[in-house]
Amino acid sequence: MTEDNFVKTITENNGEIYIVGGWVRDMIRNKPAKDKDYVVCKLTENLFCQLFPQAQKVGKSFPVFLLNINNKKCEIAFARTEEKKGLGYKGFTTIYTPSITIENDLWRRDTRMNSIALKLPERLIIDPFNGTDDINAKRIQATSIHFSEDPVRALRAARQAAELDFFVEESTLKLMYKCAEELQAEPGERIVNELKRALAAKKPTNFFIYLHKANLLQIIFPEIFALIGKTQPAFYHPEGDSFNHTMLALKQISQLTDNINTRFAALAHDLGKGLTPAAMLPHHYEHEETGLTALANWNKRTTLPKLWLNSAQFVIKEHMRAARLQKPAKIADMLAAIEKNPLGIDEFCKIIKVDNKELPNYLQDIHFILKLFHNINMSNCPAQLQGKQIADWLKNERTKLVNEYLHSKTLQ
Repeated sequence: MTEDNFVKTITENNGEIYIVGGWVRDMIRNKPAKDKDYVVCKLTENLFCQLFPQAQKVGKSFPVFLLNINNKKCEIAFARTEEKKGLGYKGFTTIYTPSITIENDLWRRDTRMNSIALKLPERLIIDPFNGTDDINAKRIQATSIHFSEDPVRALRAARQAAELDFFVEESTLKLMYKCAEELQAEPGERIVNELKRALAAKKPTNFFIYLHKANLLQIIFPEIFALIGKTQPAFYHPEGDSFNHTMLALKQISQLTDNINTRFAALAHDLGKGLTPAAMLPHHYEHEETGLTALANWNKRTTLPKLWLNSAQFVIKEHMRAARLQKPAKIADMLAAIEKNPLGIDEFCKIIKVDNKELPNYLQDIHFILKLFHNINMSNCPAQLQGKQIADWLKNERTKLVNEYLHSKTLQ
């Protein structure tokens, strides 16, 4: 079905049809728009189903349908209003009748830039809350005080700041803080879903910065909050405390890769510094070990994706050693471990470069050295060796190659 035919069918039956949400926002921003979401007004659900028998109903508490329009599955929802009755995102009573206007529907939405509709077929912009002004000002502002009734909207506002590189204005920060109590009871998957999208965003550091400004960082991500005020040796870290260092690392890694597993591992690489005793500051001895504890606490509270967890564990454990190793045998072992690490060779090396400002020579040439490892002829292994003896022989051969490589570097 074409959009024109869909719209014609709705309007011929005295209904109204609008495009809403991010598509409209991005159209106003002159940015590539993603999937279209539609809102229907002035129709009953029964009539809609008669007009579009092929539509698949997916909404449970209110009518939402999937329908193939212009060869894409699009979401069509009925205009609705909501009344808060309980806790969390499920604590709403939803009202949807043909008398509910598009303005009523837009009023219940989170931010003004998302409370804009495009009426079809006229392509008339309906903007009762001046969301266009917010878009032009790169501002995120709550549509109404009802913003805080769904606690995840606080995370969403911070995430949109990361995606769009917009700022969150002060009154909205206060409404975000009002979500604090209910946020603590939210399902972990909703938290992780917002974190995924934030890490994939244009400027992921904004997500954490605005949660901190709203006094929510300590509630949602206490391991990150714990880095604030943890001083570091100024000679190595002129950027400031461990939180600033972590945000700088996240910013720089995001300029090098879109891989959210890498971005999460960079975010987590210094978690152990948040557990450093005050008496030890500005030093953070053995923060590799305490980092694994902090990561485990995070995962226990909110189950993390397995690849994130495994990747961060490797980076936390090895990021200091990888930058400082000098003994050939240790380097040989590290190279073998990096080759098998969950992130892959190049992604791990990006984190080391960001954390240390440069890569040691052996990591700059890691692919060359690993190729030498792969070319070791196992037929040269003495026939009498067995089990661990073979592994020791192979390790010795790799160490010889690393030693030769390091020697060649000193001659250059």
